Amino acid sequence: MSFLSLVLALVLEHLRPTVDRRVVLAPVAAYSGLLERHFDAGEAQQGVIAWVLAVVPLVLASWAIYAGLAAINPLLGLGFNVAALYLTMGFRQHSQRFNAVQRALKDGDLAEARRVLGEWRGHPCDGLSASEVARLAIEGAFLVAHRHVFGVMLWFLLLPGPSGAVLYRLAQFLADRWGGTDRAARAGRMFGAQLAGLEPPEGGTPPAPSDDDGPGRFGEFARAAFHVIDWLPARCTAASFAIVGDFEDAVYCWRTQAARWPDPLLGVVLAAGAGALGLRLGMPIAPGGGVEDRPELGLGEEADAPFLDSAVGLIWRALVLWLALVLVVTVASAFG
Repeated sequence: MSFLSLVLALVLEHLRPTVDRRVVLAPVAAYSGLLERHFDAGEAQQGVIAWVLAVVPLVLASWAIYAGLAAINPLLGLGFNVAALYLTMGFRQHSQRFNAVQRALKDGDLAEARRVLGEWRGHPCDGLSASEVARLAIEGAFLVAHRHVFGVMLWFLLLPGPSGAVLYRLAQFLADRWGGTDRAARAGRMFGAQLAGLEPPEGGTPPAPSDDDGPGRFGEFARAAFHVIDWLPARCTAASFAIVGDFEDAVYCWRTQAARWPDPLLGVVLAAGAGALGLRLGMPIAPGGGVEDRPELGLGEEADAPFLDSAVGLIWRALVLWLALVLVVTVASAFG
């Protein structure tokens, strides 16, 4: 059932990628905001209690609903799995932005590519060269593939029903909302709240971060919990990139460069992806007049428009690899 659920969810998202997930995120954001207002007194222990109250009931409820539906009729359980995966993945929602940047670069419309990339990242990208735009778009594609496909898939396979997918998405949501990683993103160290699957709480443009806009101790556990939850998925994503790309260079970059990235887990994904494609990512850029000091990842050539096609191919090959492995395990379990 896991293999069929994944395939159906991916097909459904491909056919209907523009669903407004704020309908689902709004009550989750409201509930997490309520917990934050009542528990946030600046201490880490209060963040632990709030995180447990935010995550555990929803994860258990998703498992209980699945178990109840599957007991009535396996098709009902399958349908619930597909719906949960559809709402927790969301890859095509972001790939549309990537495709728009790709088309603009192929058409030689650098201004349009900058505009779309700026909307995707959450801050202006004026002044970036075509190579820098391509580089950031490829980084975004790798991170979205990891956070909105492979990470969700792995936890879906590890836990019963859709509870693993719900756990991964909620943990990421709270790490971004409470842990302050979205503030770092808006400052330019990684992609913004939209890439993280998080809409601004009030539905508007988030304010620019200030120097003292820190996450506080309340969000420490949310950050640490998601780091633990994402540790294995990041390495599985990186390994799949290595297998379907240049294995030797991907592993070399993973081992020697990933720890330099501000978020080492994302560094694993980006370094392996860059090595698998034989190009360089990271490196300092200057969007909107400010300079982002980013370490270099990968080996080989500068990123350009043709590498966007290569990045898409790498992600699709990795996805086929994952699905093939799931199918093999499913068939082996059925006949074992």
